[in-house]
Amino acid sequence: MATASTSPEKVIQIRRCACVVKGGRRFSFAALVVVGDENGRVGWGYGKATEVPASVDKATKQANRRMVNVSLNGTTIPHQVKGRFGAARVLLMPASPGTGIIAGAAVRSVVESLGVKDILTKSYGSNNPVNLVKATFDALNQLRTREEVARLRGVEL
Repeated sequence: MATASTSPEKVIQIRRCACVVKGGRRFSFAALVVVGDENGRVGWGYGKATEVPASVDKATKQANRRMVNVSLNGTTIPHQVKGRFGAARVLLMPASPGTGIIAGAAVRSVVESLGVKDILTKSYGSNNPVNLVKATFDALNQLRTREEVARLRGVEL
């Protein structure tokens, strides 16, 4: 039975792992999934199971539990930000309307699920999809709007 998610999940990667046993190889699968409502909420999950659909379900459940709110500025992000995880580095830059999403597959899935329509991105270092997704979330967690910064500092705009 499929879980009730906020929107259809995006499967970024499915990995197959082989365990060698006496009778041959026993395969298991790991799925990396991103879920978002395309309105400022997004989450990611990683699930492992002996069947592909079961691993995707587990990852989707985890992604729904791990949803975060992100501050957006219209169809783009408020300011440039860098995220990192392990050897993966991601640079996210706001773009003018009509630019579209300029990003690789892993980062594109995250920003599409988030609801961003115009963004420029660049990844440095590792191209491992799991680490790129984690680096993208690190960058998104650093985003603040002008109003949030003013409120945090106790300054009038």
